[in-house]
Amino acid sequence: MEYLPVLVMMAAGVCIGGAVLLITTWLGPKLPNKTKDSPIECGVGESGPAKKHRVSVRFYLVAILFLLFDIETVFFYPWAVVYKRFLTTGEFILIEMMVFVFILLVGYIYVIRRGALEWE
Repeated sequence: MEYLPVLVMMAAGVCIGGAVLLITTWLGPKLPNKTKDSPIECGVGESGPAKKHRVSVRFYLVAILFLLFDIETVFFYPWAVVYKRFLTTGEFILIEMMVFVFILLVGYIYVIRRGALEWE
């Protein structure tokens, strides 16, 4: 019985997602696919061979580093929510977060020194 709100939220999410999918299927434009033989699905034609237009690995490296640091900073929110409550029991929560921030800072300094965020 304690999981009932979670089940209601999951059911609401499935219903809303299904409704949006059905409505866009019924009301959306029915355009023929002019590029059936093309692996590109967005409708934009190919501009030439892929070997001539290489994407730098640095683009992917910056994207992965962004995701890494972005997800790690998500841990700050739950910590901030429970910080006042657990601070009365001891300062261990503050020390834990200082260690976490220190590890993040060391990683960030390493990334900066390696030049991973510099765009050429």
